[in-house]
Amino acid sequence: MQIKILDLTEKNLKTLPEWESYPFSCKYCLYWEKPEASTGIEKETTDLLFKEKSKWLSRVRKEFGNCGKLIYVDGKPAGFAQFAPPKFFPNLVGYGSVQPDVDAVFISCLFIFDKNYRELGLGTKLLKRIINGLKSKGIKIIETFARIGNAENPSGLLELYLKNGFRIYIDDPEFPLVRIDV
Repeated sequence: MQIKILDLTEKNLKTLPEWESYPFSCKYCLYWEKPEASTGIEKETTDLLFKEKSKWLSRVRKEFGNCGKLIYVDGKPAGFAQFAPPKFFPNLVGYGSVQPDVDAVFISCLFIFDKNYRELGLGTKLLKRIINGLKSKGIKIIETFARIGNAENPSGLLELYLKNGFRIYIDDPEFPLVRIDV
């Protein structure tokens, strides 16, 4: 199995798979970036969503730097991760009473697409690459809302974060806010 991890770019964003469980393809998802775009999505709007996602990606890369990773297995996209400071994710403001630290970098998504590739350590490889890259930029805090018990959720499983040095910062029965100080 040949594994390759690349920075997310507007060009390789196009390589992400289309999913039958539309609209949850990472290629079009704007859940954290544009709250108004995360409701009432129709299949016909994919071009518009892709353009919006590409614009967001371009803006964040200019203002912050790399904000995502793709992991490929044998040349095929197998997983996706996206992260940036909270100011780039307006939907965080309306996400319950818990707010990520403004000085943190927030992981909005860390997901292995294909069930056959789960439990092979790909999520850990992706997460470690993110942590090391952010640490080299001088980032001190990384946070995310981890999912308890559902591998189908794009935020990433709580167990993945805990085994990679994160701790529960603010508990919640479904999506605790987890944090690592690097």
